[in-house]
Amino acid sequence: MQERLESPAARILARSQRQAMDWSLVLVSQGIETAIDFSGDPPTWGLLVAPQDHDKALDAIRQYRLENLRRPWRRELFEAGVLFDAGSLAWAFLVIAFYWISSVQTRLPGLGMLDGSAVSDGQWWRLFTAMMLHADLAHLTTNLAFGILLLGLAMGRYGTGVGLLAAYLSGALGNVAAWTLGQAPHRSLGASGMIMGALGLLAVQSVTLWRKTKHAPKHVFTGLFGGLMLFVLLGLSPGTDILAHAGGFAGGLVIGTLLALAPPLAGNGAVNLLAGIGFAALVLIPWLAALR
Repeated sequence: MQERLESPAARILARSQRQAMDWSLVLVSQGIETAIDFSGDPPTWGLLVAPQDHDKALDAIRQYRLENLRRPWRRELFEAGVLFDAGSLAWAFLVIAFYWISSVQTRLPGLGMLDGSAVSDGQWWRLFTAMMLHADLAHLTTNLAFGILLLGLAMGRYGTGVGLLAAYLSGALGNVAAWTLGQAPHRSLGASGMIMGALGLLAVQSVTLWRKTKHAPKHVFTGLFGGLMLFVLLGLSPGTDILAHAGGFAGGLVIGTLLALAPPLAGNGAVNLLAGIGFAALVLIPWLAALR
């Protein structure tokens, strides 16, 4: 630490001892004599410089701070905003309601479950209705546990309505994959394809950085790798519909990439309202067709 300057001296306030030491090194490198000071009531950290060097010292510190803000490892990757959208709880209540109704109206699972042969015969609605049905309480609880979290994160990232609709469409794409690629007779039900779609949406969110930073490929690869590892952990369990899971995850990757490259929609209330209405329509209309 340098010797304290003889008064009179100009004082530059610092937030901490660490900041005062850093700024002291900056000023020394510019040939400005300085001393670290801790005084006052209450005592605060600061730098003492000769009055004639005060303006020059402030300019040097200001330039130092600007250069540090440009460091890639200190740059904000995503815009500040909602990280988790509690709107996913509304989806959970909807799924719980369908589970309760199907336990009372026992014909609903037969009308709405994914049946490859029935879809081939023209019952297209099963690609959507199957996502609202669950085989038992354990199946429902597992999907709720992961769905509330992953859907909440996807809705927080892309917008309440947009994220929910995107995950739902991804789940429908997963059912399309199970229908077209599965061996007959293929029958399944559950929201896990939609949940894997939400995981795919989250895995490609770093694509938004492509136009912002030269480090974008690293971030995109890291996101994809992390999402793939979670998919392997959650989506490839024995006894589950792996084709629907894989199709939902792939659908989420595709839709998420399109959303990431489009203008940000998370803060667009009108678009999210329309997307929410679209989700409600894609739940209601297929069920009306099934019950008809």
